[in-house]
Amino acid sequence: MYAIVAVSKNWGIGRNNALLFSIPEDMKYFREMTAGKTIIMGRNTLESFPNGAPLKNRRNIIISTNEDYKVEGAEIVHSPAQALELLSDLPEDEVYVVGGSEVYRAMLPFCEKAFVTKVLKSSEADRFFPDLDSLSDWKLAQVSEEKEHEGLKYRFCVYERI
Repeated sequence: MYAIVAVSKNWGIGRNNALLFSIPEDMKYFREMTAGKTIIMGRNTLESFPNGAPLKNRRNIIISTNEDYKVEGAEIVHSPAQALELLSDLPEDEVYVVGGSEVYRAMLPFCEKAFVTKVLKSSEADRFFPDLDSLSDWKLAQVSEEKEHEGLKYRFCVYERI
């Protein structure tokens, strides 16, 4: 299983249930990496999408503690363990964890890679991704050249579990 995320310099990922940054090349990267794959997310992440709808051309698995929660076009589970049961027959490169912060924290121990768009700017955030640079079981394996969109500098990074 892989994680995919865009983070600020201080590993922030969101504020008030919205992304911190809107970078077209990052959105394209996300679409290309996850198209045709299984994605796992929390209810708040799903509800932050346009129209609160599951993403097309992907198998959407939503983790929600609300037993009555239903969404057309998505599979609902009520714990990370239930999500893992649904994934047991899939190759690791077919599954991406896409947010939010609680789901990232719960599923990161099962991830072998993390595709991180690092925006080189600190931002006011109320949700964070674990700081992979400070974790001894993760290493930075690849870094793109620096890119820029409307004054925001960023890099595409790949972390691997050691």
